[in-house]
Amino acid sequence: MDKPTRLFDFPRYQLANGPLEVMMTMPNGGNPITYSTQQFVDEMDRVSLGLISMGLEPGDRVALISHNNRCEWNLMDHGTLQAGGIDVPIYPTMTPEDYVYILNHSEAKYCFVSNAELFEKVNSVKDQVSSLEAVFSFENVPGARNWSEVVEAGRQAGDDVKATLEQRRNAVSPTEMATIIYTSGTTGRPKGVMLSHQNVTQNTLVAIPRMPARDPGAEYRVLSFLPCCHIFERMLHYLYISEGAMIHFGESLETVKEDLAAAQPHMFTAVPRLLEKFYDGIVAKGRAAGGVKSAIFNWAVNIALQWEPDGQNGAFYEWKLGIARKLVFDKVKEALGLTQIMAVASGSAALAPRLTRFFNGADISIYEGYGLTETSPVVSVNSLNGSGLLRVGTVGKLVANTEVNIAEDGEIMVKGPQVMMGYYRDEEKTNEVLKDGWFHTGDIGVIEDGFLRITDRKKEMFKTSGGKYVAPQLLENAIKASRFVEQVMVIGESRKHPAALVVPDMAYLEEWCKRHDRVCPAMADVPKDEEICHRIMQDIEGLVASFASWERIKKIEVLPEAFTIDGGELTPTLKLKRKPILAKYGDLIEGIYT
Repeated sequence: MDKPTRLFDFPRYQLANGPLEVMMTMPNGGNPITYSTQQFVDEMDRVSLGLISMGLEPGDRVALISHNNRCEWNLMDHGTLQAGGIDVPIYPTMTPEDYVYILNHSEAKYCFVSNAELFEKVNSVKDQVSSLEAVFSFENVPGARNWSEVVEAGRQAGDDVKATLEQRRNAVSPTEMATIIYTSGTTGRPKGVMLSHQNVTQNTLVAIPRMPARDPGAEYRVLSFLPCCHIFERMLHYLYISEGAMIHFGESLETVKEDLAAAQPHMFTAVPRLLEKFYDGIVAKGRAAGGVKSAIFNWAVNIALQWEPDGQNGAFYEWKLGIARKLVFDKVKEALGLTQIMAVASGSAALAPRLTRFFNGADISIYEGYGLTETSPVVSVNSLNGSGLLRVGTVGKLVANTEVNIAEDGEIMVKGPQVMMGYYRDEEKTNEVLKDGWFHTGDIGVIEDGFLRITDRKKEMFKTSGGKYVAPQLLENAIKASRFVEQVMVIGESRKHPAALVVPDMAYLEEWCKRHDRVCPAMADVPKDEEICHRIMQDIEGLVASFASWERIKKIEVLPEAFTIDGGELTPTLKLKRKPILAKYGDLIEGIYT
């Protein structure tokens, strides 16, 4: 079979070129659900037939909302698309008001949810969405229609429905819209990004050469736990299917360690926040060992933090790194369930260079890339699949068939087959970002020797009252190197100097208090503890000392609670939602500058 040109071609491509006994599997609370390639293709056909039997017409929208990644989500994705429909993945953490807006704006005909909580959430607003005919649940929920109705309708479908499916499948053009993805957004109302089959399939195929090389025919396991409603994880699902990987779905973000141990993956995806947590946990455990063990651990960490690709540090360094891996990092990998790991793909936000060095030094290869929902998503990616393809502090070289231009103000502009069709039913916003075929990303960056480096978000850069520009992400990445700091947001728009809102790392703070023979306060009381706040500020001052004087943090406020998705301070991909944070802590911020 030729390379896929439409998204629903990927499972049939696997079936023709290397069917698997385990194509995808999910834990399902101790009762695993597993599909072989043949079973998956058969079931996705039943989904398509069932949807057609229920009245799905070409171009109808089907919304998908799930708390965790699961086989049924993927079956609905492929089944909807080959029946001529358009799917609308929605984040489970969005508010009921967002659901009303998105379901109405997309004119969704059906909605499939994962569990009782989401069923209640959608059902409570169903009467506000005139287009919505039915809500189905993947899990058994009292009072809810179950998705198995669709599968059973497909099983009972007659020859006329089967002929209709064949006709529709053949009629779908690669240039047709496949999905509308509503951005979770750090500000404002969600925008519906229209992506065609071609946008995503082409992006999938050009990303494959950057993936780690492996022996043909060797077993290839991947773990998936980042939300598949996000294009980053979803595109990789298509890539995994194309490459014949066994997809293991994790229970949730909270069970990552257990899921890694169970899956023993060769690859998985991560966001910087998760890698920061891994790093903090590894370092805390290593240093808590005490004595000679801690001394060896600290030596190994220092070696890893000097890592450069392609043996640039020389033979003596590589020899020391080999010893560090044998003495320390092999045990770390075993403890994390990463003995088979070949690559961790990091995206969604900038990864601090120290984390890139540490994990690569520890023989946990990090492939950091860059992209947006509007670019399907990959624009560039670092890779160790060949020499000269990775540079620390950058997001790698451009993938094939992609052009990048840097505007006069430093904004990154992208042109290529992965650039979206536009924003659904929003010509004005489409025209703001799509000009002469170039997508204006809103990110600021430079190209150095073919490597793309992101310096900040255009909308997040701010100017102090003295007229100096400050890039908050650069400062935040530097500050997060402090073991006292769990989360941080730099502020200072139109103010006399930058400052920072800091969420303390309570695990490290407890360790620090123990070493200093003092009681560790509860998180809510940390902001009142002058000694601790002063110590955190000392750490931050040292970490930003290399920045220009007008960029340095002059004052901090330690917060009594963490930024969370539920609290409205983080997006589902764990990026800061700056406007809500500024609003929530407005009085505290005013106090910084008075």
